Amino acid sequence: MSDTAAHPLDDGERRRLLSLAYRMTGTLSDAEDVVQEAYVRWYRLPDDERAAIIAPAAWFTRVGSRIALDHLTSARVRREHYVGPWLPEPVPADLFAGTAPRGPSLVAAAPAEADPADRVTLDDAVSAALLVVLESMTPAERVAFVLHDVFGLPFAEVAQIVGRSVDSTRRLAASGRRHVRQERAVAVPRAEHDVVVRAFLTAASTGDVHALVRLLAPDAELRSDGGGVVSAALNVIQGADRVARFVLGILAKNPGVAVREVRTADGAGFRLDVGDQVIGLVTFGVVDQAITDVWLVRNPAKLGAWRGEPVCG
Repeated sequence: MSDTAAHPLDDGERRRLLSLAYRMTGTLSDAEDVVQEAYVRWYRLPDDERAAIIAPAAWFTRVGSRIALDHLTSARVRREHYVGPWLPEPVPADLFAGTAPRGPSLVAAAPAEADPADRVTLDDAVSAALLVVLESMTPAERVAFVLHDVFGLPFAEVAQIVGRSVDSTRRLAASGRRHVRQERAVAVPRAEHDVVVRAFLTAASTGDVHALVRLLAPDAELRSDGGGVVSAALNVIQGADRVARFVLGILAKNPGVAVREVRTADGAGFRLDVGDQVIGLVTFGVVDQAITDVWLVRNPAKLGAWRGEPVCG
Protein backbone atom coordinates (compact mmCIF):
# COMPACT_ATOMS: atom_id res chain seq x y z
CA MET A 1 0.00 0.00 0.00
CA SER A 2 1.39 3.39 -1.00
CA ASP A 3 1.94 6.21 1.48
CA THR A 4 -1.03 8.08 0.00
CA ALA A 5 -3.27 5.05 0.30
CA ALA A 6 -2.17 4.39 3.89
CA HIS A 7 -2.19 8.05 4.96
CA PRO A 8 -4.54 9.85 2.54
CA LEU A 9 -4.83 13.07 4.57
CA ASP A 10 -2.19 15.15 6.28
CA ASP A 11 -2.89 16.53 9.75
CA GLY A 12 -4.25 19.82 8.40
CA GLU A 13 -6.61 18.11 5.96
CA ARG A 14 -7.85 15.72 8.62
CA ARG A 15 -8.49 18.63 11.01
CA ARG A 16 -10.33 20.49 8.26
CA LEU A 17 -12.53 17.43 7.68
CA LEU A 18 -13.28 17.24 11.40
CA SER A 19 -14.16 20.94 11.38
CA LEU A 20 -16.55 20.42 8.48
CA ALA A 21 -18.19 17.43 10.19
CA TYR A 22 -18.54 19.37 13.46
CA ARG A 23 -20.35 22.21 11.70
CA MET A 24 -22.69 19.66 10.19
CA THR A 25 -23.37 17.53 13.27
CA GLY A 26 -22.98 19.92 16.21
CA THR A 27 -20.87 17.71 18.48
CA LEU A 28 -17.24 16.62 18.43
CA SER A 29 -18.06 12.97 19.12
CA ASP A 30 -20.43 12.81 16.14
CA ALA A 31 -17.89 14.66 13.99
CA GLU A 32 -15.20 12.16 14.98
CA ASP A 33 -17.57 9.31 14.08
CA VAL A 34 -18.09 10.85 10.65
CA VAL A 35 -14.34 11.12 10.06
CA GLN A 36 -13.68 7.57 11.26
CA GLU A 37 -16.44 6.16 9.04
CA ALA A 38 -14.99 8.03 6.06
CA TYR A 39 -11.64 6.37 6.74
CA VAL A 40 -13.30 2.96 7.01
CA ARG A 41 -14.85 3.48 3.57
CA TRP A 42 -11.49 4.62 2.17
CA TYR A 43 -9.69 1.48 3.32
CA ARG A 44 -12.51 -0.71 2.00
CA LEU A 45 -11.94 0.57 -1.53
CA PRO A 46 -10.16 -1.81 -3.89
CA ASP A 47 -6.51 -0.87 -4.33
CA ASP A 48 -6.99 0.18 -7.95
CA GLU A 49 -9.88 2.51 -7.03
CA ARG A 50 -7.85 4.17 -4.28
CA ALA A 51 -4.89 4.59 -6.63
CA ALA A 52 -7.14 6.32 -9.18
CA ILE A 53 -8.24 9.02 -6.72
CA ILE A 54 -6.10 12.05 -7.55
CA ALA A 55 -7.34 14.26 -4.71
CA PRO A 56 -8.02 12.23 -1.55
CA ALA A 57 -9.00 15.35 0.44
CA ALA A 58 -11.80 16.09 -2.05
CA TRP A 59 -12.93 12.46 -1.86
CA PHE A 60 -13.06 12.62 1.94
CA THR A 61 -15.04 15.87 1.79
CA ARG A 62 -17.65 14.29 -0.48
CA VAL A 63 -17.91 11.03 1.41
CA GLY A 64 -17.76 12.65 4.85
CA SER A 65 -20.51 15.08 3.87
CA ARG A 66 -22.78 12.24 2.74
CA ILE A 67 -22.14 10.43 6.02
CA ALA A 68 -22.95 13.62 7.95
CA LEU A 69 -26.16 14.08 5.94
CA ASP A 70 -27.27 10.55 6.84
CA HIS A 71 -26.33 11.23 10.46
CA LEU A 72 -28.37 14.44 10.58
CA THR A 73 -31.42 12.66 9.22
CA SER A 74 -31.25 9.92 11.87
CA ALA A 75 -30.26 12.37 14.63
CA ARG A 76 -33.60 14.16 14.31
CA VAL A 77 -35.34 10.94 15.29
CA ARG A 78 -32.94 10.23 18.17
CA ARG A 79 -33.34 13.71 19.62
CA GLU A 80 -37.07 13.18 19.97
CA HIS A 81 -36.13 10.91 22.89
CA TYR A 82 -33.37 13.13 24.31
CA VAL A 83 -33.89 14.07 27.96
CA GLY A 84 -34.44 17.83 28.16
CA PRO A 85 -33.20 20.40 25.63
CA TRP A 86 -30.48 19.31 23.20
CA LEU A 87 -27.69 21.85 22.73
CA PRO A 88 -24.71 21.81 20.37
CA GLU A 89 -21.34 21.09 21.96
CA PRO A 90 -19.46 24.32 22.78
CA VAL A 91 -15.78 24.41 21.86
CA PRO A 92 -12.89 26.80 22.58
CA ALA A 93 -12.68 29.79 20.25
CA ASP A 94 -9.47 28.68 18.53
CA LEU A 95 -10.15 24.95 18.24
CA PHE A 96 -10.72 25.07 14.48
CA ALA A 97 -8.66 28.16 13.66
CA GLY A 98 -7.50 28.11 10.05
CA THR A 99 -9.79 25.26 8.94
CA ALA A 100 -12.49 27.23 7.13
CA PRO A 101 -11.36 28.99 3.96
CA ARG A 102 -12.37 32.63 3.75
CA GLY A 103 -13.68 34.96 1.10
CA PRO A 104 -15.25 34.58 -2.34
CA SER A 105 -11.93 33.43 -3.83
CA LEU A 106 -12.86 30.00 -2.52
CA VAL A 107 -15.20 29.55 -5.44
CA ALA A 108 -12.68 30.70 -8.02
CA ALA A 109 -13.17 27.39 -9.81
CA ALA A 110 -16.75 28.47 -10.47
CA PRO A 111 -16.62 32.21 -11.34
CA ALA A 112 -20.39 32.47 -11.78
CA GLU A 113 -20.77 31.59 -8.11
CA ALA A 114 -18.32 34.17 -6.80
CA ASP A 115 -21.02 36.78 -6.19
CA PRO A 116 -20.63 37.86 -2.53
CA ALA A 117 -24.44 37.85 -2.26
CA ASP A 118 -24.18 34.09 -2.77
CA ARG A 119 -22.07 33.66 0.34
CA VAL A 120 -22.08 34.52 4.01
CA THR A 121 -18.64 35.43 5.35
CA LEU A 122 -17.96 33.49 8.53
CA ASP A 123 -14.80 33.24 10.58
CA ASP A 124 -13.25 30.03 11.85
CA ALA A 125 -14.94 30.21 15.25
CA VAL A 126 -18.07 28.08 15.43
CA SER A 127 -20.29 29.91 17.88
CA ALA A 128 -23.14 28.41 19.85
CA ALA A 129 -25.37 31.06 18.30
CA LEU A 130 -24.44 29.86 14.81
CA LEU A 131 -24.83 26.19 15.72
CA VAL A 132 -28.30 26.88 17.13
CA VAL A 133 -29.22 28.50 13.80
CA LEU A 134 -27.78 25.50 11.92
CA GLU A 135 -29.95 23.22 14.06
CA SER A 136 -33.04 25.03 12.75
CA MET A 137 -32.20 24.02 9.16
CA THR A 138 -33.21 20.83 7.43
CA PRO A 139 -30.34 18.35 7.01
CA ALA A 140 -30.03 19.16 3.29
CA GLU A 141 -30.09 22.93 3.94
CA ARG A 142 -27.38 22.58 6.55
CA VAL A 143 -25.07 20.47 4.41
CA ALA A 144 -25.57 22.69 1.36
CA PHE A 145 -24.94 25.86 3.37
CA VAL A 146 -21.83 24.55 5.15
CA LEU A 147 -20.28 23.10 2.01
CA HIS A 148 -20.90 26.12 -0.21
CA ASP A 149 -20.87 29.15 2.07
CA VAL A 150 -18.29 28.00 4.62
CA PHE A 151 -16.03 25.67 2.66
CA GLY A 152 -16.49 27.10 -0.84
CA LEU A 153 -17.54 24.03 -2.80
CA PRO A 154 -19.20 24.84 -6.15
CA PHE A 155 -22.92 24.12 -6.32
CA ALA A 156 -22.38 21.41 -8.92
CA GLU A 157 -20.35 19.40 -6.39
CA VAL A 158 -22.71 20.14 -3.51
CA ALA A 159 -25.66 19.00 -5.64
CA GLN A 160 -24.06 15.58 -6.12
CA ILE A 161 -23.54 15.24 -2.37
CA VAL A 162 -27.10 16.17 -1.34
CA GLY A 163 -28.68 14.34 -4.26
CA ARG A 164 -30.49 17.37 -5.71
CA SER A 165 -30.35 19.42 -8.89
CA VAL A 166 -28.01 22.41 -8.98
CA ASP A 167 -30.94 24.83 -8.90
CA SER A 168 -32.51 23.02 -5.95
CA THR A 169 -29.17 23.05 -4.14
CA ARG A 170 -28.85 26.80 -4.70
CA ARG A 171 -32.26 27.23 -3.07
CA LEU A 172 -31.25 25.04 -0.13
CA ALA A 173 -28.11 27.11 0.50
CA ALA A 174 -30.04 30.36 0.05
CA SER A 175 -32.59 29.26 2.65
CA GLY A 176 -29.82 28.41 5.10
CA ARG A 177 -28.13 31.72 4.32
CA ARG A 178 -31.29 33.65 5.22
CA HIS A 179 -31.35 31.96 8.63
CA VAL A 180 -27.73 32.91 9.28
CA ARG A 181 -28.07 36.47 8.01
CA GLN A 182 -31.02 37.02 10.35
CA GLU A 183 -28.83 35.93 13.27
CA ARG A 184 -25.91 38.05 12.02
CA ALA A 185 -28.16 41.10 11.62
CA VAL A 186 -28.77 41.32 15.37
CA ALA A 187 -25.36 40.10 16.55
CA VAL A 188 -23.33 42.60 18.57
CA PRO A 189 -19.57 43.22 18.35
CA ARG A 190 -17.50 40.80 20.44
CA ALA A 191 -16.31 43.54 22.81
CA GLU A 192 -19.88 44.61 23.55
CA HIS A 193 -20.90 40.99 24.09
CA ASP A 194 -18.08 40.51 26.58
CA VAL A 195 -18.92 43.63 28.59
CA VAL A 196 -22.50 42.45 29.08
CA VAL A 197 -21.47 38.89 29.95
CA ARG A 198 -18.89 40.03 32.51
CA ALA A 199 -21.46 42.31 34.12
CA PHE A 200 -23.76 39.30 34.31
CA LEU A 201 -21.09 37.30 36.16
CA THR A 202 -20.50 40.14 38.61
CA ALA A 203 -24.21 40.41 39.36
CA ALA A 204 -24.54 36.64 39.71
CA SER A 205 -21.53 36.36 42.04
CA THR A 206 -22.95 39.05 44.34
CA GLY A 207 -26.47 37.63 44.26
CA ASP A 208 -27.93 40.82 42.79
CA VAL A 209 -31.13 39.58 41.15
CA HIS A 210 -32.22 43.07 40.10
CA ALA A 211 -28.94 43.69 38.26
CA LEU A 212 -29.28 40.32 36.54
CA VAL A 213 -32.80 41.14 35.39
CA ARG A 214 -31.60 44.46 33.97
CA LEU A 215 -28.94 42.65 31.93
CA LEU A 216 -31.41 40.14 30.53
CA ALA A 217 -33.85 40.81 27.72
CA PRO A 218 -37.47 40.61 28.95
CA ASP A 219 -38.03 37.46 26.88
CA ALA A 220 -34.63 35.90 27.65
CA GLU A 221 -34.44 32.11 27.61
CA LEU A 222 -32.13 29.64 29.36
CA ARG A 223 -31.59 26.15 28.01
CA SER A 224 -29.77 23.55 30.06
CA ASP A 225 -28.44 20.31 28.53
CA GLY A 226 -27.69 17.50 30.95
CA GLY A 227 -28.40 14.71 28.47
CA GLY A 228 -30.24 12.74 31.15
CA VAL A 229 -26.85 12.05 32.74
CA VAL A 230 -26.60 14.95 35.21
CA SER A 231 -29.20 17.27 36.68
CA ALA A 232 -30.44 20.05 34.40
CA ALA A 233 -33.66 21.90 33.72
CA LEU A 234 -35.91 19.69 31.60
CA ASN A 235 -37.74 22.65 30.13
CA VAL A 236 -36.68 26.01 28.73
CA ILE A 237 -36.58 28.72 31.43
CA GLN A 238 -38.34 31.77 30.00
CA GLY A 239 -38.40 35.42 31.08
CA ALA A 240 -35.74 37.63 32.65
CA ASP A 241 -36.89 37.22 36.23
CA ARG A 242 -37.15 33.41 36.03
CA VAL A 243 -33.77 33.11 34.29
CA ALA A 244 -32.10 35.36 36.89
CA ARG A 245 -33.53 33.42 39.82
CA PHE A 246 -32.66 30.08 38.21
CA VAL A 247 -29.02 31.15 37.82
CA LEU A 248 -28.83 32.36 41.42
CA GLY A 249 -30.47 29.14 42.57
CA ILE A 250 -27.81 27.04 40.86
CA LEU A 251 -25.02 29.01 42.54
CA ALA A 252 -26.71 28.88 45.93
CA LYS A 253 -27.14 25.10 45.74
CA ASN A 254 -23.55 24.59 44.62
CA PRO A 255 -21.34 26.82 46.81
CA GLY A 256 -18.25 24.81 45.85
CA VAL A 257 -18.53 25.73 42.17
CA ALA A 258 -15.77 27.95 40.80
CA VAL A 259 -16.82 30.14 37.88
CA ARG A 260 -13.99 30.89 35.44
CA GLU A 261 -14.12 33.06 32.34
CA VAL A 262 -13.10 31.27 29.14
CA ARG A 263 -12.89 32.26 25.49
CA THR A 264 -15.64 30.61 23.52
CA ALA A 265 -16.53 31.06 19.89
CA ASP A 266 -19.30 33.42 21.04
CA GLY A 267 -16.90 35.54 23.10
CA ALA A 268 -16.60 35.48 26.87
CA GLY A 269 -18.25 32.51 28.52
CA PHE A 270 -17.94 30.70 31.82
CA ARG A 271 -16.61 27.32 32.79
CA LEU A 272 -18.01 25.75 35.96
CA ASP A 273 -15.48 23.74 37.96
CA VAL A 274 -15.68 21.70 41.14
CA GLY A 275 -12.12 21.00 42.21
CA ASP A 276 -10.36 19.75 39.10
CA GLN A 277 -13.61 18.62 37.48
CA VAL A 278 -15.31 20.61 34.72
CA ILE A 279 -19.06 20.31 35.32
CA GLY A 280 -20.49 22.89 32.93
CA LEU A 281 -19.96 25.50 30.25
CA VAL A 282 -22.11 28.60 29.85
CA THR A 283 -22.34 30.66 26.66
CA PHE A 284 -24.53 33.64 25.88
CA GLY A 285 -26.43 35.30 23.06
CA VAL A 286 -26.44 39.10 23.30
CA VAL A 287 -28.61 41.53 21.32
CA ASP A 288 -28.86 45.30 21.89
CA GLN A 289 -26.76 45.14 25.09
CA ALA A 290 -29.09 42.56 26.63
CA ILE A 291 -28.68 38.80 27.06
CA THR A 292 -31.32 37.00 25.01
CA ASP A 293 -30.08 33.43 25.43
CA VAL A 294 -28.18 31.50 28.08
CA TRP A 295 -26.90 28.09 26.98
CA LEU A 296 -25.77 25.86 29.86
CA VAL A 297 -24.15 22.60 28.80
CA ARG A 298 -23.73 20.07 31.62
CA ASN A 299 -23.75 16.85 29.63
CA PRO A 300 -20.27 15.39 30.37
CA ALA A 301 -20.06 14.01 26.84
CA LYS A 302 -20.06 17.58 25.51
CA LEU A 303 -17.38 18.99 27.80
CA GLY A 304 -14.34 17.02 26.64
CA ALA A 305 -12.67 19.96 24.88
CA TRP A 306 -12.85 21.95 28.14
CA ARG A 307 -11.30 19.08 30.09
CA GLY A 308 -8.32 19.18 27.75
CA GLU A 309 -9.15 15.89 26.07
CA PRO A 310 -7.50 15.49 22.65
CA VAL A 311 -9.67 15.91 19.59
CA CYS A 312 -9.14 12.74 17.61
CA GLY A 313 -10.72 13.20 14.22
